[in-house]
Amino acid sequence: MPALHRLPLLALILAPATLSAQTTEPETIIVTGRGLADQPGDRALDVVTIDRDRITQNASQRLENVLADVAGLQQFRRSDSRSAHPTSQGVTLRGLGGNASSRALLVLDGVPQADPFGGWVVFPAYATGRLGRIRVTRGGGSGFWGPGALAGTIEMDSATPDQLSPLDMALSYGSRHSVDAQGAASLVRDGGFLTVSGTYARGDGFTPIVEGQRGPADRPAPYEQYSGAARGVVGIAPATELQMTLAAFHDARDRGTDFTDNRSDGADASIRLVGRGRWGWSALAYVQTRQFASRYASVNAARTAATLTLDQYNVPATGLGGRIEVSPPLGDAVKLRLGGDIRDTSGRTQELYTYVAGLPTRRREAGGATRTMGLFADSSVEAGALTVTAAARVDDWRIRNGRLDEGVLATGAVLTDTDFPNRSGQKFTGRLGAALRVAQPLILRTAAYRGWRLPTLNELYRPFRAGADATAANAALNPEHVEGVEGGFDLTPAKGVRLSGTYFVNRLTDAIANVTMGRGPGTFPGVGFVAANGVYRIRQNLDAIRSQGFELEANWRYGPLSTRASWSHVDARVGASGNAAPLDGLRPAQTPRDQFSGTLAVEQRGAVLSGTLRHVGRQYEDDQNIRSLAPATTVDAYAAVPVVRGWLIEARAENLADARVEAAYSGTGLIERATPRTLWIGVRTRL
Repeated sequence: MPALHRLPLLALILAPATLSAQTTEPETIIVTGRGLADQPGDRALDVVTIDRDRITQNASQRLENVLADVAGLQQFRRSDSRSAHPTSQGVTLRGLGGNASSRALLVLDGVPQADPFGGWVVFPAYATGRLGRIRVTRGGGSGFWGPGALAGTIEMDSATPDQLSPLDMALSYGSRHSVDAQGAASLVRDGGFLTVSGTYARGDGFTPIVEGQRGPADRPAPYEQYSGAARGVVGIAPATELQMTLAAFHDARDRGTDFTDNRSDGADASIRLVGRGRWGWSALAYVQTRQFASRYASVNAARTAATLTLDQYNVPATGLGGRIEVSPPLGDAVKLRLGGDIRDTSGRTQELYTYVAGLPTRRREAGGATRTMGLFADSSVEAGALTVTAAARVDDWRIRNGRLDEGVLATGAVLTDTDFPNRSGQKFTGRLGAALRVAQPLILRTAAYRGWRLPTLNELYRPFRAGADATAANAALNPEHVEGVEGGFDLTPAKGVRLSGTYFVNRLTDAIANVTMGRGPGTFPGVGFVAANGVYRIRQNLDAIRSQGFELEANWRYGPLSTRASWSHVDARVGASGNAAPLDGLRPAQTPRDQFSGTLAVEQRGAVLSGTLRHVGRQYEDDQNIRSLAPATTVDAYAAVPVVRGWLIEARAENLADARVEAAYSGTGLIERATPRTLWIGVRTRL
């Protein structure tokens, strides 16, 4: 793949200009702000769509809880972005877990959204009011979307002109002195539109450690988060539109004791050209900048005092990328998408550690860079009742400039000065699927696929701590690969009724997991001192994670009534050997067997009332399946009542029954909970 190494980002942006000049006079094109149309072959896959009404009418007004409508889609921990540590908020599907990096690819208007350094998702960066649609594809490999789409793809689209109001504002006050505000303004004109949106949230927070285990060191964990985005779309030619987006966010959280504050800041910019003439094409370029900082503490056994143990005071990261797609005119029955993409990430962690009398004695700096470049082809063929889809992809990857530097602060003495070898390789992936309409209401579908994921800079170079436990990085990690097959059906037996089911089998080879290697007290490589109640782990490639199960979806609408239900059942098992052999046959950490979400709603004359029941099954906190988190069932509610023209009163309830949702279980038996009952009252206006 030497030619691929020379693929410049500029070519990704400018290549479609030639195609634009060759297009014939198009029909009238509406400026939408979207990319190219969905492929017909998607009907062979397990796809779930969340519409704008559901995105904006939920109890928490947070993206991660909207995504919880799709059973089987999970974060590493059960906490949401008000109390969870940001690094625990990777997303995955189908039980392909084991660590906190995302194994599902999240994109917004075609731009990958995972943190360039760590692969986690900063959910407060996304105001739900700016989103128009979410499509979740379970499985599917990485043919079209590229590296990272191991377990599936989450496509978020910004709102289109027909979904926007000139002014939309909402303000709510909630439990624990919480404030939640969102606003968006839009200007829509012939040939283009402009939107500006923002969100602000803060709260005094709740105490994460459950009642009965708390001590004087424990306190509520406050949060403050805000974000803003501006997006402009304009038609610059009869069949071409220009889309530009600028966005920024700030996210400050706390973990409920002294010295556990963390902060994330970021800014994004993207530009996309979309041609909708006889030749369809798009060209995208983007940049992401991130700044992360976090402190970690050790709490004594009596929980009377917290001591600072690690200060990751600066973790900067940058992501750069581009993508081109071309869709030649091959007739109504054949759709072909050809293209290429590139993504560069770079970052480092700067830390102070080994504290004595409250002062750091050592420093650490570690980081590096990665690059992936790929070429792909994605085709769909419709032949009567049969639709066939095939995708193929070749990627070139590089891990480079890896470095670990450790030293003594007082003397300047060097403890570690290591340059890790550069590595590179190629990956071939793809997907083959078919959908057959055997009768008017019934479609049978099947698909087979292969995907891959490159280790994040975080996994390669950054150690981390969770309470007294410490996990070391591993610069020698290999890329992960998944192979999967699935079969399912889509049934529409009556108007307003849709049922679907999918059975799948996946095998994730070289799965990266946090493997237990020892227990404190003691000093361990890559992390330093681990206390007597702590566990030492290191990131390693396991032989495999084998996952099989089924997913069921049901949707029903009759007049003002609607209901939606989603159930995922997964049997995931680890295959391991060598020093990880004790994990063989166990379940991956933080992987529940069952997840369910069901919503019943009624809409009448502008008023909305809905209730959502969610259940998550028992899951293990640790890789050795010793500590388990109890199953949890929660109920959420949402109500909106119009009072005068354009104004509504909103009432929301999260975890209405105040169920104890266990989010973490330490080696000393301490249990951390997720969001308790939270009640909101507010006002919304659409003008």
